[in-house]
Amino acid sequence: MFAGSDLLTIGLLVALEGLLSADNAMVLAVLVLGLPKPQRRKALRYGILGAFAFRGGATLIALYLIGLSAVKLLGAAYLMFLVYRHFGSGGTAEERRAAKPATSLFGISPFWSTVIKVELTDLVFAIDSILVAVAMSPKAWVVVTGGLLGIIMMRLVIGQLLTLIERYPLLVDAAFVIIAWVSIKLVIEYLDAIGYAHIDIPRWVSLGVIVAIFGVAFVYARLRERR
Repeated sequence: MFAGSDLLTIGLLVALEGLLSADNAMVLAVLVLGLPKPQRRKALRYGILGAFAFRGGATLIALYLIGLSAVKLLGAAYLMFLVYRHFGSGGTAEERRAAKPATSLFGISPFWSTVIKVELTDLVFAIDSILVAVAMSPKAWVVVTGGLLGIIMMRLVIGQLLTLIERYPLLVDAAFVIIAWVSIKLVIEYLDAIGYAHIDIPRWVSLGVIVAIFGVAFVYARLRERR
């Protein structure tokens, strides 16, 4: 059944997706940075198709996703590996911040390897969003509609992030600091899920840390540009 409140719920879910996906957007922007410029948005377009399919199916099995806490631990390990590879690569700051050519996985082309990385990253970050959405509405079509519209909005945000990173290379370092924070947060959430440590990081705190890191780096980059 359709109710007027469903439209309000969908609007809230779109806004919620935008807030919860700030860290996801930053990670995806970094993942596609190694591709040639014409291929970056193409990779994200292919990635969005997979995200649509996953969100639709995952919403129908949302209760099962509660048991996938190990996905967060695997995601945290992968993100921390990205951080280590970036800051431990050696070389000058300019060399470190330059876009690294995309690499191939298991003999697959660099482009499709990047698309796979985007899909896997979406999987790690989508679980929380789906569970929150299911808690907001018992109607599957409302949850799916809000989630899919939120994905579209997030992809628009990624496009703007790519433009900023290309103009201010210093933001690449900030992006990997944010990725390190996201990795730490995922580990804390995993420990909380298995009952080992009861630490609850509010959404606004997590988002505030991301905004603060990015904001400080952006202001610093602007000041350096003026000099």
